[in-house]
Amino acid sequence: MEALQRHAYAEAAPAFQAIVMGFPTERALLDRARVYLGICERESKKRPASANGPLTLEERLTAATAALNNGEDHQAEELARSVLGDDPKHDLALYLLAAIHARRGACADALDLLAKVIAISPEASAQARSDEDFTSLHEDDAFWRLTEPPIVSSGNARRRPRGR
Repeated sequence: MEALQRHAYAEAAPAFQAIVMGFPTERALLDRARVYLGICERESKKRPASANGPLTLEERLTAATAALNNGEDHQAEELARSVLGDDPKHDLALYLLAAIHARRGACADALDLLAKVIAISPEASAQARSDEDFTSLHEDDAFWRLTEPPIVSSGNARRRPRGR
């Protein structure tokens, strides 16, 4: 919030994105974080980070998220890949690429990337289940096996029934 109030949108956006990914079941918090993330994205578009485009990893992630939200998948992909060039295991960049592949119907690629994301940040599985970008994967059992955590009952782990 301090970064947002200072108009440091490139600094604030990754923090709000982390809240969105880290607390997918906290509706009120999730809604508020998405509003603030939207403000960061909108304001970042108004005031580019530099004449050459976003330079820092955070700025590129913010721009990639904004591009994805605006349906500019190609630009989002370029920016996410540029982040991965600097940090090959960056969970948000991998998540954005998984979403892009899912939107394009490249289910196997989307699932491979999503598996990498979840290995790095297990909480991303809950986010993916509710993310509209992954709707194309909802008919794939592999998606549900990947994203649904086991329910522990009487010492035995069982799978939660799929929610479609």
